[in-house]
Amino acid sequence: MSDPATPRILVIDDEPQIHRFLGPALEATGHAPLRAETAAEGLRLAASQSPALILLDLGLPDLDGQQVLPRLRAFCAVPILVLSARDREAEKIAALDAGADDYIEKPFGLGELLARIRAALRRRGTPAGAAPEPVLRFGPLEIDLAGRLARVEGGEPLRLTPREWEVLAALARAGSGRVITQRQLLASIWGPAHAEDAQYLRVYIGHLRQKLGPAAGLIRTEPGIGYRFGEME
Repeated sequence: MSDPATPRILVIDDEPQIHRFLGPALEATGHAPLRAETAAEGLRLAASQSPALILLDLGLPDLDGQQVLPRLRAFCAVPILVLSARDREAEKIAALDAGADDYIEKPFGLGELLARIRAALRRRGTPAGAAPEPVLRFGPLEIDLAGRLARVEGGEPLRLTPREWEVLAALARAGSGRVITQRQLLASIWGPAHAEDAQYLRVYIGHLRQKLGPAAGLIRTEPGIGYRFGEME
């Protein structure tokens, strides 16, 4: 198990050789690689593991990477570097317009990729060796994204299931007042196949509110749309 303070880099690519190639290199430069071979797994890890940076392949088996980008950007503000064998200018422009920070063609040199990673982290103010995400506060609720802990009014950490934590973390990353749609939450946490399971999400929101106790009012429902963090009434 990696040190929670080690910045994680999520690699979403269905080619095993890419993971075998990048894993040791990322570890040698002080990062903890996270491996995903499908879009669904990549979205789940992005929501639950607080990566400092994401490397995304476009040719995924379950969902095209161009479709994954806006779903990541719906809840994730970290740098996203596209790694792809597609070299058409239109593909590059589409990826950058959808939220990618950089586009690197395959095959690529390891030195160049590591330099692009360092540059992206510098631009986002996340230097190597630093905790990737801060402690956020919403009224009486404190959320430590890197430590995966939530407390109400300075009490003991809440006992949340992994899925409950992922929902809470996604809302926290969006910030106060920003609505996340039901589809975005379901697709990013449970995968694209569950994007219409609104009732499933309502159950988890209900559980979360129960566990938040006096801070339950922070989670606001936008009927027919989704959820957001609001001010305590």
